[in-house]
Amino acid sequence: MAWMLPARSASPDATRALAARLAGVARRGDVIVLQGSLGAGKTTFAQGFARGLGVEGPVTSPTFTLVRQYPCTLGQLVHVDVYRLDHLSEVADLGLADLVEEGVALVEWGDAARPALGPVTWTVDITRVGTGAGTAAGSVGTGARTGTADDERLLTVHGEDDARRGEVASALAGQVPGAA
Repeated sequence: MAWMLPARSASPDATRALAARLAGVARRGDVIVLQGSLGAGKTTFAQGFARGLGVEGPVTSPTFTLVRQYPCTLGQLVHVDVYRLDHLSEVADLGLADLVEEGVALVEWGDAARPALGPVTWTVDITRVGTGAGTAAGSVGTGARTGTADDERLLTVHGEDDARRGEVASALAGQVPGAA
């Protein structure tokens, strides 16, 4: 049965912290789709998720390279951006199924490519809820500003696996997996 769990973030740093907690319940082989408009915070989410998996160094958008890989606690974090791809066959050509066997994948703009992705563990919808939607697309993930109305986001995690729903709910509530 499908489920969805919402969470709010007041700043890029809060989005990164929430994503890091979600990374704590990720498993090898997971494919997580990130949806949202341009500048919504998909790469900001990916930065926090990567930090939660122990990735060191900068995590940047793979918009022009399509795929970036980072060593992490689950093997490899595969960060994919399919925005520039026009056909599902191009997504299939990336070989995501083979790549994710060695870790976990975050797929930006994956909603359009879902048929070529195979099983998706979760989908994270990121929506701006601030009053000023005029923020430059590149400024969201920089961390230069924190706590303005433009920075507020609604993140909704969707999934199908009822067994994973509780883990995701705990992570969204700020309960760190494995903590006493």
